[in-house]
Amino acid sequence: MLSFRFKILFPLFFVAILLFAGCSRSTLFTQAVNFHDSWPKEKAAKFVVPVKDTLSPFNFYINIRHTGKYRFSNLYLFMQTRFPNGTYTRDTLEIILANVQGKWLGKGWGEIKEEHVLLKSKLKFPMIRNYEFLVWQAMRVDTLKAIRSVGIDIEKDD
Repeated sequence: MLSFRFKILFPLFFVAILLFAGCSRSTLFTQAVNFHDSWPKEKAAKFVVPVKDTLSPFNFYINIRHTGKYRFSNLYLFMQTRFPNGTYTRDTLEIILANVQGKWLGKGWGEIKEEHVLLKSKLKFPMIRNYEFLVWQAMRVDTLKAIRSVGIDIEKDD
């Protein structure tokens, strides 16, 4: 004979799993490069993204993990995109990490904060094969302190 708790908890557990599975996003790529609190200007974070779908739109995010010891309220980045045919583009990005009062905008508990910033929505890749993304810090210091990692997420736009 099944216990009363099992009869109540099992259906709730099953519904929770279905809800969680229904809310998941279709991720094409997610990766981060760790810097261990020290990001030299000349060191690029490199991401190689295999693309097999040129019809679906994707959302492109950049993730920044930093500590409360980061001394700026923003972060400038250079991003180079190399296409499968060898051509490339280069962009300058500004990521706002704190508001004008100095409060960190990222999520996280304690000293480490993470920003998940949408760079481009409904992006369609024009070609199949590998794309290469290079990201450099573009601040006016040779070595940037208190940045833990930089990463990218590419998710299918539903």
